[in-house]
Amino acid sequence: MDSSQQHFSTEGAGTPAKTGRFVDVQAIKALEMVPGLHFRPVLGDGLIINVVSYEPNSVAPMHSHAEEQIVIVTEGEFEFTLDGVTRTMKAGDVAVIPSWVPHGARTLDNTCTEIDVFTPPRATLIDYAAGQVEQSKVD
Repeated sequence: MDSSQQHFSTEGAGTPAKTGRFVDVQAIKALEMVPGLHFRPVLGDGLIINVVSYEPNSVAPMHSHAEEQIVIVTEGEFEFTLDGVTRTMKAGDVAVIPSWVPHGARTLDNTCTEIDVFTPPRATLIDYAAGQVEQSKVD
């Protein structure tokens, strides 16, 4: 079996622990963690994604956490500081943040939308995300 066959194989897949679900991210009530920064988290079993919208002139303060994080910019741009290095990130740009590495972001006169992927799920978002599951399900 070549790598593409292995990648897309259902052999030895095991038994699903749960059923999958489709999610309407816009049905998730946005959580404004700091002024101008809106979170819409989607919870899985072993990870969480957070769709983050920045208003113009918004700041995500410098911080660090135990969870590994990947940031994917989907619209607009922002200045992102990672371990003391600041860059302008635009749609399609990605940052990989290991555990406990300091990082933060800010928009200038523009907006930005980005997706954060955390593993394990970001502890500060789990309860809120769990409470949004039913409202965000798509039938």
